Amino acid sequence: MSVSRISILFLLGTLSGGCSLLSPGERDHTDASANVLETEKLTVAAGDEDLKESIQSDPDGKATDRSARTELDDAIEPSLKKAAEDARRKLDTPDQDSSVTEAVAVPDLWQRMRSGFALDHDASDPRVQAQLNWYKKHPQYIDRVVERGSRYLHYIVTETEKRGLPTELALLPVVESAFDPFAYSHGRAAGLWQFIPSTGKYFGLTQSWWHDDRRDVIAATDAALTYLDKLATRFDGDYMLALAAYNSGGGTVSSAMRRNRKKNAATDFWSLDLPRETRHYVPKLIALAKIFDQPEKYGIELPPLADEPYFEVVETGSQLDLAQAAELADVDIDEVYLLNPSFNRWATSPDGPHRLLVPRENAKTFTAALEKTDASQRVSWNNYKVVSGDTLSTIAKRYSTTPSVIQQVNNLDNHIIRIGQRLMIPSAAKQSETYALSASERLASKQQRSGKNNNGTRVDYTVRSGDTFWDIAREHRVSVRQVASWNGMAPGDPLMPGKKLVIWSRSKQPAMLASNARGKGMVRKVGYQVRKGDSLSTIANRFAVNVRDIASWNDLNTSRYLQPGQSLVLYVDIRNSP
Repeated sequence: MSVSRISILFLLGTLSGGCSLLSPGERDHTDASANVLETEKLTVAAGDEDLKESIQSDPDGKATDRSARTELDDAIEPSLKKAAEDARRKLDTPDQDSSVTEAVAVPDLWQRMRSGFALDHDASDPRVQAQLNWYKKHPQYIDRVVERGSRYLHYIVTETEKRGLPTELALLPVVESAFDPFAYSHGRAAGLWQFIPSTGKYFGLTQSWWHDDRRDVIAATDAALTYLDKLATRFDGDYMLALAAYNSGGGTVSSAMRRNRKKNAATDFWSLDLPRETRHYVPKLIALAKIFDQPEKYGIELPPLADEPYFEVVETGSQLDLAQAAELADVDIDEVYLLNPSFNRWATSPDGPHRLLVPRENAKTFTAALEKTDASQRVSWNNYKVVSGDTLSTIAKRYSTTPSVIQQVNNLDNHIIRIGQRLMIPSAAKQSETYALSASERLASKQQRSGKNNNGTRVDYTVRSGDTFWDIAREHRVSVRQVASWNGMAPGDPLMPGKKLVIWSRSKQPAMLASNARGKGMVRKVGYQVRKGDSLSTIANRFAVNVRDIASWNDLNTSRYLQPGQSLVLYVDIRNSP
């Protein structure tokens, strides 16, 4: 294909005005307007592989380092990330008075959960047996997920029962997130139930500067069970197919069923040709259900878990500083974060919902203390006088907030402010150390750890206008996913000019690459329509790009076939293309 031919296909970079690939957020917005039950989008969940690797590397099952946890969502305010990490460690090191204790004379949640089991556990598929063999070999894994889930399981079991759903679904967060409420995947799925932005939006899970409902224990559980219920209805009550659709999309499952019907083959889950992740996703849940149903059969002893609520929901009535909330409830701030992981900032959202989850035994203390605290004292405010040279952006940066928040709380119609004007600006009541380590320290520590695992040369890179992850990764001979991971980002996140990145370059001349401007005019965004006989490999070879990059640019599952007529976006260096 000639350069002139390519020029017909691509959209000139200068027209886009952006600094990144087409982001998943942009694609998600389109998907959200369609029927989410028909989607063919595979949800790349954080899963439990990090925890499994941690268990395997520590035979005693006592490892509590970050190897057992995914990276945090960058939407969480940097100064809070250390607090969130400290809270996550508490997931694996419960207090002595935790719900997971020595046997006590109270009803057991496991027996209650078993009474609601309704899925077929008799599957003899080797995929289930493989999972069972692993769990039997690593019983400490079960201990760890029970410890993590002890705060949430009673509530989730109760909600499944209210809807008349199989209570095996209460174990799904083990598969999705290993019961880590802060879990965040490279596919931008978040929370216990691993919602991607588009699906979350469809089910009313809002995201803002202040919060992300996908990590909210109550809202996300409601959305997940509603979604699963709708999928089960769509597949005539077949929860195995509903579970497969939760992972890979209803459209994906329907397509696989149609292919089997054409071949006069069975259309149950075990007979379908589904994406690799989905083929192992359902067997994981069935294996877990078999173990929780008959633990003694597999040589596993379940930690006792009382059949009683761990937390209560307290209506706060207004915005509340989280450090102050911890003091009022007489609990560690770690506990506040673990029960309320949706908050991105130091306080609850001013727009609500005005509620906080607190340990049941602290609920009365918290309620009484809150009643004595005037709403005006629940968040600290700065009365700021505008001076020459101020803009909403500079003021927002100074107080670690955003221009839109200042606009909102001061009822401003636009960004125009005048000298001498008084603005009320919300701010944290405590010093940042109360909430977390600084962002620069946290990120620097992570980047240094990354360097130990990569045979490359460190390059401190400043993003320039027109940069993409692909450009940067290709020049330094690393993958898009590596660049994103080293900098606490997802591959589809936008790159803004001036952003500082750390790259462990494998180029022979990394310093020259870091200092010299690349030929911007040579990389173009190309629209390509899949033709009969095409594969990701042939397209990658044709345009001198990487299969993984094509998959990342288009949010594709590499185990699935391309369809003729399918539209792809490519970022092509025309110097190396046909």
